[in-house]
Amino acid sequence: MADSAALLVDDILPHQPMRQWVLSVPFPLRYLFASKPAVMGKVLGIVHRAIATHLVHKAGYTKTTAQTGAVTLIQCFGGALNLNIHFHMLYLDGVYIGGSNGHPVRFRRVNSPTKGELTQLTHTIAHHVARYLERQGLLERDTGNIYLTPDAVDVSDEDPSNQLLGSSITYRIAVGPQQGHKVLTCRSPPHHPKTRSPEE
Repeated sequence: MADSAALLVDDILPHQPMRQWVLSVPFPLRYLFASKPAVMGKVLGIVHRAIATHLVHKAGYTKTTAQTGAVTLIQCFGGALNLNIHFHMLYLDGVYIGGSNGHPVRFRRVNSPTKGELTQLTHTIAHHVARYLERQGLLERDTGNIYLTPDAVDVSDEDPSNQLLGSSITYRIAVGPQQGHKVLTCRSPPHHPKTRSPEE
Protein backbone atom coordinates (compact mmCIF):
# COMPACT_ATOMS: atom_id res chain seq x y z
CA MET A 1 0.00 0.00 0.00
CA ALA A 2 2.88 2.36 0.77
CA ASP A 3 4.27 1.76 -2.74
CA SER A 4 0.88 2.56 -4.28
CA ALA A 5 0.63 5.77 -2.26
CA ALA A 6 4.13 6.81 -3.31
CA LEU A 7 3.32 6.13 -6.97
CA LEU A 8 0.20 8.29 -6.77
CA VAL A 9 1.94 11.17 -5.04
CA ASP A 10 5.15 11.11 -7.08
CA ASP A 11 3.97 10.21 -10.58
CA ILE A 12 0.20 10.49 -11.00
CA LEU A 13 -1.55 13.10 -8.88
CA PRO A 14 -0.89 16.71 -9.87
CA HIS A 15 0.27 19.20 -7.26
CA GLN A 16 -3.18 20.68 -6.83
CA PRO A 17 -5.71 20.70 -3.98
CA MET A 18 -7.45 17.35 -3.50
CA ARG A 19 -10.56 16.31 -1.59
CA GLN A 20 -11.53 12.85 -0.39
CA TRP A 21 -15.08 11.73 -1.14
CA VAL A 22 -16.33 8.54 0.51
CA LEU A 23 -19.40 6.67 -0.72
CA SER A 24 -20.97 3.85 1.25
CA VAL A 25 -23.89 1.79 -0.02
CA PRO A 26 -26.79 -0.11 1.64
CA PHE A 27 -26.35 -3.74 2.71
CA PRO A 28 -28.10 -5.26 -0.35
CA LEU A 29 -25.82 -3.38 -2.75
CA ARG A 30 -22.73 -4.49 -0.83
CA TYR A 31 -23.89 -8.05 -1.40
CA LEU A 32 -24.57 -7.36 -5.07
CA PHE A 33 -21.20 -5.69 -5.66
CA ALA A 34 -19.31 -8.50 -3.91
CA SER A 35 -20.94 -11.12 -6.13
CA LYS A 36 -20.97 -9.08 -9.36
CA PRO A 37 -17.82 -6.91 -9.61
CA ALA A 38 -18.68 -5.87 -13.19
CA VAL A 39 -21.88 -4.26 -11.92
CA MET A 40 -19.87 -2.47 -9.22
CA GLY A 41 -17.57 -1.11 -11.94
CA LYS A 42 -20.52 0.31 -13.88
CA VAL A 43 -21.92 1.90 -10.72
CA LEU A 44 -18.54 3.46 -9.94
CA GLY A 45 -18.62 5.03 -13.42
CA ILE A 46 -22.03 6.54 -12.65
CA VAL A 47 -20.74 7.93 -9.35
CA HIS A 48 -17.66 9.41 -11.01
CA ARG A 49 -19.67 11.15 -13.73
CA ALA A 50 -22.04 12.63 -11.15
CA ILE A 51 -19.28 14.07 -8.96
CA ALA A 52 -17.22 15.27 -11.93
CA THR A 53 -20.25 17.00 -13.44
CA HIS A 54 -20.97 18.65 -10.09
CA LEU A 55 -17.41 20.01 -9.86
CA VAL A 56 -17.40 21.27 -13.45
CA HIS A 57 -20.75 23.05 -13.04
CA LYS A 58 -19.74 24.46 -9.65
CA ALA A 59 -16.70 26.02 -11.35
CA GLY A 60 -19.02 27.62 -13.92
CA TYR A 61 -18.09 25.48 -16.93
CA THR A 62 -19.45 22.60 -18.99
CA LYS A 63 -18.06 19.10 -19.53
CA THR A 64 -16.78 20.18 -22.96
CA THR A 65 -14.78 23.13 -21.59
CA ALA A 66 -13.41 21.80 -18.29
CA GLN A 67 -12.10 18.54 -16.89
CA THR A 68 -11.44 17.20 -13.43
CA GLY A 69 -9.76 13.99 -12.31
CA ALA A 70 -10.01 11.32 -9.65
CA VAL A 71 -8.45 8.16 -8.28
CA THR A 72 -10.68 5.62 -6.52
CA LEU A 73 -9.69 2.93 -4.07
CA ILE A 74 -12.37 0.30 -3.48
CA GLN A 75 -12.30 -0.80 0.13
CA CYS A 76 -13.96 -4.14 0.76
CA PHE A 77 -13.91 -4.39 4.54
CA GLY A 78 -14.98 -2.38 7.55
CA GLY A 79 -13.22 -1.98 10.87
CA ALA A 80 -14.47 -5.37 12.08
CA LEU A 81 -13.24 -7.06 8.88
CA ASN A 82 -16.89 -7.32 7.87
CA LEU A 83 -17.78 -7.13 4.19
CA ASN A 84 -18.39 -3.42 3.65
CA ILE A 85 -17.72 -2.38 0.07
CA HIS A 86 -17.32 1.38 -0.21
CA PHE A 87 -15.42 3.84 -2.38
CA HIS A 88 -12.63 6.16 -1.25
CA MET A 89 -12.26 8.72 -4.04
CA LEU A 90 -9.60 11.41 -4.32
CA TYR A 91 -10.87 14.20 -6.57
CA LEU A 92 -9.13 17.31 -7.72
CA ASP A 93 -10.74 20.11 -5.74
CA GLY A 94 -11.43 21.98 -8.94
CA VAL A 95 -11.14 21.74 -12.72
CA TYR A 96 -8.64 22.27 -15.53
CA ILE A 97 -9.58 24.67 -18.29
CA GLY A 98 -7.85 25.79 -21.49
CA GLY A 99 -5.31 23.76 -23.38
CA SER A 100 -6.81 24.34 -26.85
CA ASN A 101 -6.05 26.90 -29.55
CA GLY A 102 -2.77 27.73 -27.88
CA HIS A 103 -4.34 28.69 -24.56
CA PRO A 104 -2.39 27.51 -21.50
CA VAL A 105 -3.96 24.98 -19.18
CA ARG A 106 -5.14 26.59 -15.94
CA PHE A 107 -6.51 25.11 -12.75
CA ARG A 108 -9.64 26.65 -11.25
CA ARG A 109 -10.32 25.68 -7.64
CA VAL A 110 -13.88 25.34 -6.34
CA ASN A 111 -15.28 26.02 -2.89
CA SER A 112 -16.02 23.24 -0.43
CA PRO A 113 -19.36 21.51 -1.05
CA THR A 114 -22.24 22.80 1.02
CA LYS A 115 -24.60 20.56 2.97
CA GLY A 116 -27.31 21.27 0.42
CA GLU A 117 -25.02 20.37 -2.49
CA LEU A 118 -24.02 17.10 -0.83
CA THR A 119 -27.67 16.23 -0.22
CA GLN A 120 -28.58 16.96 -3.84
CA LEU A 121 -25.58 15.04 -5.13
CA THR A 122 -26.49 12.03 -2.97
CA HIS A 123 -30.02 12.04 -4.40
CA THR A 124 -28.68 12.34 -7.95
CA ILE A 125 -26.28 9.40 -7.49
CA ALA A 126 -28.97 7.25 -5.85
CA HIS A 127 -31.43 8.01 -8.67
CA HIS A 128 -28.98 7.20 -11.48
CA VAL A 129 -27.68 4.04 -9.78
CA ALA A 130 -31.23 2.79 -9.15
CA ARG A 131 -32.22 3.44 -12.77
CA TYR A 132 -29.17 1.54 -14.05
CA LEU A 133 -29.84 -1.45 -11.77
CA GLU A 134 -33.51 -1.48 -12.80
CA ARG A 135 -32.57 -1.51 -16.50
CA GLN A 136 -30.25 -4.43 -15.81
CA GLY A 137 -33.07 -6.35 -14.12
CA LEU A 138 -31.24 -6.31 -10.78
CA LEU A 139 -33.58 -4.01 -8.89
CA GLU A 140 -37.33 -3.60 -8.71
CA ARG A 141 -39.52 -1.03 -7.02
CA ASP A 142 -42.64 -1.65 -5.04
CA THR A 143 -44.78 0.90 -3.23
CA GLY A 144 -42.28 2.76 -1.09
CA ASN A 145 -39.69 -0.05 -1.24
CA ILE A 146 -36.85 -1.20 -3.47
CA TYR A 147 -35.73 -4.82 -3.70
CA LEU A 148 -32.97 -6.79 -5.39
CA THR A 149 -34.43 -9.21 -7.93
CA PRO A 150 -33.66 -12.96 -7.81
CA ASP A 151 -31.33 -12.37 -10.78
CA ALA A 152 -29.26 -9.89 -8.77
CA VAL A 153 -27.44 -12.52 -6.75
CA ASP A 154 -26.94 -16.23 -7.25
CA VAL A 155 -29.03 -17.70 -4.44
CA SER A 156 -28.05 -21.27 -5.26
CA ASP A 157 -27.38 -23.39 -2.19
CA GLU A 158 -24.46 -24.94 -4.08
CA ASP A 159 -22.33 -21.85 -3.48
CA PRO A 160 -21.46 -21.63 0.23
CA SER A 161 -19.88 -18.20 -0.21
CA ASN A 162 -23.34 -16.60 -0.52
CA GLN A 163 -24.13 -17.38 3.12
CA LEU A 164 -20.70 -16.14 4.20
CA LEU A 165 -21.18 -12.87 2.29
CA GLY A 166 -24.60 -12.27 3.79
CA SER A 167 -23.42 -12.99 7.32
CA SER A 168 -20.35 -10.80 6.99
CA ILE A 169 -22.33 -7.82 5.70
CA THR A 170 -24.81 -7.96 8.57
CA TYR A 171 -22.29 -8.65 11.37
CA ARG A 172 -23.58 -12.19 11.91
CA ILE A 173 -21.64 -15.35 12.77
CA ALA A 174 -21.71 -17.54 9.66
CA VAL A 175 -20.88 -21.03 10.94
CA GLY A 176 -20.70 -23.05 14.13
CA PRO A 177 -22.93 -23.28 17.19
CA GLN A 178 -23.41 -19.47 17.32
CA GLN A 179 -24.47 -19.25 13.66
CA GLY A 180 -26.81 -16.33 13.02
CA HIS A 181 -25.94 -14.47 16.22
CA LYS A 182 -24.64 -10.92 16.07
CA VAL A 183 -20.87 -10.51 16.32
CA LEU A 184 -19.68 -8.87 19.52
CA THR A 185 -17.83 -5.69 18.61
CA CYS A 186 -15.83 -3.46 20.91
CA ARG A 187 -16.17 0.25 20.39
CA SER A 188 -14.61 3.23 22.11
CA PRO A 189 -16.94 4.79 24.67
CA PRO A 190 -18.45 8.11 23.60
CA HIS A 191 -16.62 11.21 24.76
CA HIS A 192 -18.47 13.24 27.36
CA PRO A 193 -17.10 16.62 28.41
CA LYS A 194 -16.21 16.72 32.06
CA THR A 195 -18.98 18.32 34.06
CA ARG A 196 -18.65 19.97 37.39
CA SER A 197 -20.06 18.26 40.43
CA PRO A 198 -22.61 20.20 42.50
CA GLU A 199 -19.95 20.69 45.18
CA GLU A 200 -17.57 22.54 42.81
